[in-house]
Amino acid sequence: MGIEVGNGIDLQDKEIKMEFVRASGPGGQNVNKVATAAKLYFDIVRSPSLPEAVKQRLLALAGKRVSNEGILAIDARRFRTQEANRRDALERLLQLIRQAASPPKPRRPTRPGVAAKARRLDEKKKRGAVKQTRKKTLSELE
Repeated sequence: MGIEVGNGIDLQDKEIKMEFVRASGPGGQNVNKVATAAKLYFDIVRSPSLPEAVKQRLLALAGKRVSNEGILAIDARRFRTQEANRRDALERLLQLIRQAASPPKPRRPTRPGVAAKARRLDEKKKRGAVKQTRKKTLSELE
């Protein structure tokens, strides 16, 4: 059974490893007894489901969450239940992959238009004229 990501990408269940650990922080006795925090591991480099371009963008997007071996680690401990944290970690992984799956829009360099250049020059002339009026004339200097 696979997980449909979108953009023609389907992940296999075996590609995702999930483990549960005790969460830190408040929670009373429950936090000391139950391992509710979810740690999700996904091997980006060896994933057969992802095209090479998506892998490269995903590695760049994930940043510090990726180990030197190319394994993405997502830590989910927002909720009090194991199931909610598992869903949260999986949704965060899918969100990252969806973001990496859409290629960035190419930047097209632009130039200012003719009207914009004319406005700029007009403003410069007005500013220069204002400064010219502040100059003392020859008769004022004597």
